[in-house]
Amino acid sequence: MKILVLNCGSSSLKFQLINMKNEQVLIKGNFERIGGMKTTLKLTANGEKKEILHIARDYDEAIEFILDVFKSPEYKVIDSLDEIAGVGHRIVHGGEMFHESVLVTEEVVQEIEKCTALAPLHNPAGVAGIRAAQKALPNVPMVVVFDTAFHQTMPAKAYIYQIPYRYYTSYKIRKYGFHGTSHRYVANRVAEIVNKPIEELKVINCHLGQGSSICAIEGGKSVDTSMGLTPLSGIPMATRSGDIDPAIIPYIMKLDNLTPEDIEDMLNKQSGAWRSKWSFI
Repeated sequence: MKILVLNCGSSSLKFQLINMKNEQVLIKGNFERIGGMKTTLKLTANGEKKEILHIARDYDEAIEFILDVFKSPEYKVIDSLDEIAGVGHRIVHGGEMFHESVLVTEEVVQEIEKCTALAPLHNPAGVAGIRAAQKALPNVPMVVVFDTAFHQTMPAKAYIYQIPYRYYTSYKIRKYGFHGTSHRYVANRVAEIVNKPIEELKVINCHLGQGSSICAIEGGKSVDTSMGLTPLSGIPMATRSGDIDPAIIPYIMKLDNLTPEDIEDMLNKQSGAWRSKWSFI
């Protein structure tokens, strides 16, 4: 049985095709700059790395092309698309609706779209990837795995913000946390390494990359994490500010006459370690 795993970013598509019989990665890669004029597919197959320049204007074209690559005589990882038994999609934000991975249905996709405002850089791309995969592989079952699901075990004292409670009851403004698939995997791997039941362990996980977060895990369950309502909060990241004094936001808006959209762009894309004079990277 072969499973295709897709991770769609705002302009990228990471993928792996895995033979589940022996858990071997048959081919993996990253389609970069989707929607641009210099779209590049970097892949690894049969132990060899290759870079292919191929214009993909959207996720439909990107997924269609990688499926053609899978079947091509040069790589020959599959003979037919019928060999793909399932597709897994990584989705960043599932809100309070999803506590675990679920099969893709139209209702599920609609709920993911409702969370777009909470993850504007990620969820639209995730939905586009689901739609494109459904178009290319219409009869293949698909599953979505949510970054937020692992953190649904946090107690209220960890996820409720100290602002008027009506913002939670009316708009579900709360801490959700992210990188849940990574934190879950690492915690279970720690249990394997120390040879103890995960139910007996207290673990502090650090997920470090362009997006970074810290998670406190007790008995295999998330009890607190650094990211909050969106993937913007927590520790400073590559281009994201992380936690700052909240009074800075209205102050800057008044100084530079900025809109909420300007502020959102600045905090997500123009801040963090890569943009700071005092970068620690």
